[in-house]
Amino acid sequence: MRLPGLIRKPRPPRLDAEQLRRDPAGLGGLGRGAAAPPVSIRVDRRARRLAIRVDPRTRAVKLTVPTHARPETVLGFVRAHTGWVAARLEALGTAVPFAEGSVLPILGEPVTIETAPGIGIVRDGDRLRVGGDPAFLARRVGDWLKREARRTLSDRTAAMAARLGTRATAVSVRDTVSRWGSCSAGGRISYSWRLILAPDWVADYVVAHEVAHLVELNHSPRFWRLVGDLVGDIDPARRWLKRHGPALHRYGGDGTPPLADLS
Repeated sequence: MRLPGLIRKPRPPRLDAEQLRRDPAGLGGLGRGAAAPPVSIRVDRRARRLAIRVDPRTRAVKLTVPTHARPETVLGFVRAHTGWVAARLEALGTAVPFAEGSVLPILGEPVTIETAPGIGIVRDGDRLRVGGDPAFLARRVGDWLKREARRTLSDRTAAMAARLGTRATAVSVRDTVSRWGSCSAGGRISYSWRLILAPDWVADYVVAHEVAHLVELNHSPRFWRLVGDLVGDIDPARRWLKRHGPALHRYGGDGTPPLADLS
């Protein structure tokens, strides 16, 4: 016999991710079969409302669902946001694998990947010549891009910090999704390695933003003045990142495992 206060309310039935993916009035209308975006559902007892996002690296639709949400509510929510999902997927563009013939916009300059004799990897003008076993070409290209990002962003960080009379205690690159850079209270700066695929002046803006945090760990008027002193007009770069930044995650989108971070 259960005491009245201990009687548990039955949980509402849950929708299956595949049901959402194939719903013709919702996500199923975005593509057929393999073309439809993958869907994952996370039931979170701490969540107070439904939330939906698109992972720019995998193009997967990720749904967070409170434990009390009923299937019909979840289905209606996803249907109402299908247009938003479609716009996000369109902004990401078509995946560009690290493969022979793919073109990478390295700091705004188009560079074509091609195989070459030998075991090394070197940039030769508008060509990125990759040697070794073709089976590991994608990994080699990804590792090279991360090394270039760390070298380039570290050099620019040191130069800009010197102009402000300060220095970063460490610089690292990672494959972040929600931010292009960060600066800790201890002066450690981290960047998205994908900035190496952005235009030169956009990468400079992100560096200036993080370097200014070495002096002002906030977004006060003085902070923005410091950023402007380092790179001039910041609005074009901020607009570029908002409009084109998500598409940087389509590079290397060939199903290979994530690349290890470099610190």
